[in-house]
Amino acid sequence: MSTTHGERPDHDGHAGHDHHDAHMGHEAASGVDLHASHDPHAGHDMSTHAGHDPHAGHDMSTHAGHDPHAGHDMSTHGGHGGHGGHGDHVGQFRRLFWIMLVIAVPTIAFSPMFASILGYSLPDNPVIPWISPVLGTVMYFWGGKPFLTGAWSELKARKPGMMLLIGLAITVAYFASLGASLGLLSHHLDFWWELALLIVIMLLGHWIEMRSIMQASSALDALAALLPDEAERVVSNGSTHEGASGAPSTETVSPSELTVGDLVIVRPGGRVPADGEVVDGTAAMDESMITGESSTVARGPGAHVVAGTVATDTAIRVRVGAVGDDTALAGIQRLVAQAQASTSRAQRLADRAAGWLFWFALGAAVITAIAWTLLGDPDDAVIRTITVLVIACPHALGLAIPLVVSIATERAAKGGVLVTDRLALETMRTVGAVLFDKTGTLTKGEPAVTDAAAAPGHDLDEVLVLAASAEGDSEHPLAKAIVAEAAHRGLATRAAQDFEASAAIGVRATVDGRAVQVGGPGMLQRDGLEPLAASVAWAEAGSTVLHVLVDGQVAGAIALADEIRPESKEAVDALHALGVQVVMITGDAEPVARTVAAQLGIDRVYAGVRPEDKSAKVQELQHEGLSVAMVGDGVNDAPALAQANVGIAIGAGTDVAIASAGVILASSDPRSVISVIELSRASYRKMSQNLWWAAGYNLVSVPLAAGILAPIGFVLPMSVGAILMSLSTVIVAANAQLLRRLDLRPEASTRAVLDRAS
Repeated sequence: MSTTHGERPDHDGHAGHDHHDAHMGHEAASGVDLHASHDPHAGHDMSTHAGHDPHAGHDMSTHAGHDPHAGHDMSTHGGHGGHGGHGDHVGQFRRLFWIMLVIAVPTIAFSPMFASILGYSLPDNPVIPWISPVLGTVMYFWGGKPFLTGAWSELKARKPGMMLLIGLAITVAYFASLGASLGLLSHHLDFWWELALLIVIMLLGHWIEMRSIMQASSALDALAALLPDEAERVVSNGSTHEGASGAPSTETVSPSELTVGDLVIVRPGGRVPADGEVVDGTAAMDESMITGESSTVARGPGAHVVAGTVATDTAIRVRVGAVGDDTALAGIQRLVAQAQASTSRAQRLADRAAGWLFWFALGAAVITAIAWTLLGDPDDAVIRTITVLVIACPHALGLAIPLVVSIATERAAKGGVLVTDRLALETMRTVGAVLFDKTGTLTKGEPAVTDAAAAPGHDLDEVLVLAASAEGDSEHPLAKAIVAEAAHRGLATRAAQDFEASAAIGVRATVDGRAVQVGGPGMLQRDGLEPLAASVAWAEAGSTVLHVLVDGQVAGAIALADEIRPESKEAVDALHALGVQVVMITGDAEPVARTVAAQLGIDRVYAGVRPEDKSAKVQELQHEGLSVAMVGDGVNDAPALAQANVGIAIGAGTDVAIASAGVILASSDPRSVISVIELSRASYRKMSQNLWWAAGYNLVSVPLAAGILAPIGFVLPMSVGAILMSLSTVIVAANAQLLRRLDLRPEASTRAVLDRAS
């Protein structure tokens, strides 16, 4: 957000008023890093990704052990490479849940076993006994389809998990109930009500989980949307062929048709279609969608521009230097896809538990069948074996984590935190380092006046009034900051005439008959004037320094810098109290970064980091054994957000940064990171408690249902086992509700942490 005197004379002050970048000492915005010719993968070991389809070898399900698409018509994904239909995929589960819930009501109500458990009688009508079998059959083949096909996928992959355990239970329950209804098996095996309840509960849990899957590709969609639909190419092999009107002859083509060496025209407000070099014209380029920086940057002849950036004020001609996969934007896309793919392979605890329970239930069923058969009671062997397989199905396990996550994310939203990825929520409790992107995260991302001084014989308020009056009609961030400072001090600006803006110099206007100029070092050098003594220290600290000339003499100087958010210091202190390292990464020059870090008490600083190297810095911290949470707001943060163990996007940031993150801070308050950690730790405790309860129920009830205590005269009745199974679900749900007591407002979470530490 700064410059120093004598550097980059072609970008002094807020030249062109500008077309100048307020971050003159800022490498990411200056063109040194973003626009230099570079490999978009520089700084990254891409060997692990060679020839790698980001989606190959892993599934995108929240259940690592099963295919989320199993049993679903994937035609909705056509044309999107397997991405675009995720939203409809979630909709399918939602619709299926509600339909099955409606069908389940009569299925359960007319089930003979359910009626006997609750002690009511069914009407004496020949149709009544067939209501549950008919509706239960519909539920099994329609509502159970995703679980049956998922079970088949796990079986083929020889990786038993949740889907195989559910599929086994509903299949056994269906055929046992059908056999009981047809009189082929004991009436004790009437499980229609249990089948219906199981399918509905599992669809609910799966629907809750599947909502997070559709986030996987939205970052790539947002990146692709940065490219314009059309490009205006100059004909005659890039020569400036003049038509009758004197204008160059052009043709409209798709960006994909451009080749290296083509000359394209980017009109005011238009997006650059491909990476290249400006050959004619100077424009204030909006690179916020790439860098996350709010200020425009002057790009003239010889400067590199990146695909997706916008020429805000004037037209420029660009010689194409890179197209397609060679552009910086495509490089960022690849990094996002690769990091997302590697993160999505994480094994879920609930799936591992389901895998263990599958073998436990299967082993218990085999032992039960053999034991009761050897005891000479084959009828009881069938009843006991089927009972074991049915009640082993994880009602509570299927909801143990989704319910906690659902409530946790709802509580988080009320605290200004949006959780889009379950794994991010689970991981946040273990982070050892939080990596903040400086601009727009710890700072406001826009300049503010930090200091001002008047030359001898001049009044400071008068200097500010004259400067603000000269800048009054400008939309430049530096101009707005000066005008805002004057307003903050209660100073009224005056009318200005004869306004002029000069590239690399500054602005000139007449105020109350006096010639007022506001500009940077270039203005002083042109007029042979010396900077105000106080301004030297400001420049050395990394501030942007503008001088005010009145009638050709130095009247004062104004220091501007990216303003630190008032909440940042408290956020850093709270993270330290939690034992978490705080690291800052920025494209800013070293003096700027060190100044901000010193004010906030930050542990480590990475300054002058190129956009494409931010992801490498995350990997560097990870190689030190740290679990890293990255907080950022720009497209250039997207690969780092995806690479980090937890990506946290500032809600005021770009769509791509938000889509690449697992957690989104709806506000720009960095203290919300504390809320995420507190939520993660609380929700993990609830997940663990629910998993132990759900698994513990199975570990106790299955042996009892198998008849392990039969020698002492106790065998768990089937109806009691089924009731206990439903009761375990109620207990898990009630335990999850306790999360609602959390106050996740940023100020509340931070204060709670600091109070505990004091």
